[in-house]
Amino acid sequence: MSETLQPTGATTSEADLLDRTTDAVQAAGAALRERFGEVVRYRTREELMRALAANDDAALDILRPRLTRLRPEAGWVEDELDGGALPSGEWWVVDPAEGNVNHLHALPDWAVTATLVRENQPVLTVVHLPLTGETYTALRGGGAHLDGRPLRVSPTEDLGLSIVATSQARPDENEKVVRRVGASITAMLTDALVVRTAVPATLHLLNVAAGRIDAFWQFAGARADLLPGALLVTEAGGRISDAGGHPWTPRSESFLAAAPGVHAEAVTTLSR
Repeated sequence: MSETLQPTGATTSEADLLDRTTDAVQAAGAALRERFGEVVRYRTREELMRALAANDDAALDILRPRLTRLRPEAGWVEDELDGGALPSGEWWVVDPAEGNVNHLHALPDWAVTATLVRENQPVLTVVHLPLTGETYTALRGGGAHLDGRPLRVSPTEDLGLSIVATSQARPDENEKVVRRVGASITAMLTDALVVRTAVPATLHLLNVAAGRIDAFWQFAGARADLLPGALLVTEAGGRISDAGGHPWTPRSESFLAAAPGVHAEAVTTLSR
């Protein structure tokens, strides 16, 4: 993805597809909301994986048939933790329970996401937060919205006045990436006003698109973590790159989303 997605103009069919995708994502969110409230206890990694899968399946049982009917020619990404580029064509990239571990621990930071990707470019996305009822949407060339209201990134131009955020890319990350994450947090603690660290990545990116925080970065990462927020931030006027300031693609080893006024400073900090 380049730093700015080129507007295409939203056609009636694209707007209708976004509306129907929103309906599907909200229905899946309602199913997960019914499962939320009590801390799910587990004693082994196997028990944890079964609990995570049960949440995924509850949402996928709704999402997969509905989205497949909407775009039967599109491929389907089976594993939301996968990274890298997709084959040619259209693909549904879905995270049925983004922040699934939070859901299991009765924490409120989780969502349901669905993104249609065409030739490795996200063209529409829906992110629904079932506990608040908020729904974030973006259509390439059609802007980013929260419940129909336009979103715009922060006008901040000084990293020293900025709230920034990062997220753990995945469990069992390799040591090199873990050390790079630690060094980047230390650098940002020196240069930024406030540093937030939490999962999942998507929720931080919603806040960048809405102008609540000024920058988000991550090393490595899965497509389902980054593609929804990448489209939302870009359509809200933000800048997307890798941590070195180069154009970001799903193959990139780092990711940075920022308000235009602090993007260059964030790159400098992360490059130290």
